[in-house]
Amino acid sequence: MNEELHDGSLYLPNGDAILAEQTKCLDKLYDFNNTRPTEGAKRDAMLQNMLAECGEGCYIEPPFHSNWGGAHVHLGAHVYANFNFTAVDDTHIYIGAHTMLGPNVTLATAGHPILPELREQEYQYNMPIHIGENCWLGAGVIVLPGVTIGNNVVIGAGSVVTKDLPDNIVAVGTPAHVIREVNDHDRAYYFKDRQIDWSKVNVPEHK
Repeated sequence: MNEELHDGSLYLPNGDAILAEQTKCLDKLYDFNNTRPTEGAKRDAMLQNMLAECGEGCYIEPPFHSNWGGAHVHLGAHVYANFNFTAVDDTHIYIGAHTMLGPNVTLATAGHPILPELREQEYQYNMPIHIGENCWLGAGVIVLPGVTIGNNVVIGAGSVVTKDLPDNIVAVGTPAHVIREVNDHDRAYYFKDRQIDWSKVNVPEHK
């Protein structure tokens, strides 16, 4: 159903069948965003029903914004998304386990042609986004259609990711670029000159 959403081709997103299906998904999203903070179990059940996949221990802080109500969003276990996570999920978004998204992160799979004659007719195309495991996307990060981000990647706040990023790196900027690899310094310091006291944290020092 709606294969044109997922095969990368140009299509018109305003067909009756597409809009009817999308509206059902958005009704579920509306209900999720109107839950109370005390209704954690209810939120968990709703996410399981709304999303394409939702691993255990996932948490999305309302308000959550999504073109398809999360119907094309795939979450591994223990994914966390802060306020105003926006998933332009006209096609699939994959987020690996233990990845964290800061407030106001946008993952946008949808694009429109540069040629004005096509855009005037409201043509659209969609390309999937893949984000690896154990990543951290800072506040306000934007990821564009078709981008793949590796495992253990940190992306600085406000960055715009236009191209694929490899594993185990720190990237910042607009467009985002690699500034360094995750290294031994990161095993000693967690913020500027603040050292990690390995006797007080619950992970192996050389994981």
